Order: sequence, then C-alpha cells, then structure tokens
Amino acid sequence: MTLKSSMAPVGARDARLLLLGSLPGDASLAAQRYYAHPTNQFWRLLGAALGEGLAQLAYDERLTRLAVRGVALWDVVERAERPGSLDGAIRGATHNALAEFVAGHPRLAAIGFNGKASARIGRRALGDIRGVTLIDLPSSSAAHTLGLGAKTERWRVLAGFADPE
Repeated sequence: MTLKSSMAPVGARDARLLLLGSLPGDASLAAQRYYAHPTNQFWRLLGAALGEGLAQLAYDERLTRLAVRGVALWDVVERAERPGSLDGAIRGATHNALAEFVAGHPRLAAIGFNGKASARIGRRALGDIRGVTLIDLPSSSAAHTLGLGAKTERWRVLAGFADPE
C-alpha cells in the first residue's frame, strides 16, 4: 500500500468556516492543490454556496477569495495507506490536529465535512466540541452519485457561515 499525507491548511488564517475533506486524492497530491481532479465538483459547489464563480478562477485566485470570505480548507486525515483515491480504501489513518486548529481560531463558527468519511473521522477527532456548528455535506466527488443540483442545495447552508463580500 502507498502511504499518503495531507497538505497544509489553506485559505483564511482567521477562518470563520473550515471545510474538511478526508485525504486528498492522487490528482490533488500530484498538483499540491486541493480538489484538483477535473471531475470533482468541490469548486462549483462551494462557489454556488458563496455566490462566486470559484471554478472559473485560477487556483491562487480561489485561495485569495476563500481568505477574503473567511473560509479555510484542510483534511481530517494526516496520513494513511490508500491505493488510489477512494475514501473507502483508506487504512491505518491518523488524523490531523483538528482540535488544536479549532482552539487556535476563535472566529471559527462552523466546520463542514465533505463526505461521510470526513464526517466520521473528523467528528471522532474533534470529540465534544462546543460553540462550533458541525455540518455534514454530500461528497463533492463525482463518484458520489447524488446529482449536482441536490448537492448544491445541501451545500448552500455554508453561505451563512462565510464572511460577507
């Protein structure tokens, strides 16, 4: 099995909203960019929630927009064995220092979990967290068969937690 490691958090340094994936897929790890696979719907979903055309921007511009809106991205898994990119293949996972991240971000109002694996691992790692809304989102992966329209409706809840323009 191949040992894979997550990337550093990106976006707002004083985040109000933290979005957590499970562990970056092979395309994202190779590019060292979050949600780099062309079929992943993350940037369209988040863009629709925030009312911004994030998918049309260059990656660095996306991160700038996230910082302006008080949004940060990270992953729940720090390191794990995983052949390929599917969450179901993650084995021997250790989690990132999520509780420490939360403690160091006093403006944090919500954490969104991108998919079931992220929610399962992230909620366990965070333990009994107070004062932060936890939101389970349908996975942005194209492998998750829920239609884009239905996913978009579920992701819209994030708008209330991002900073206004």
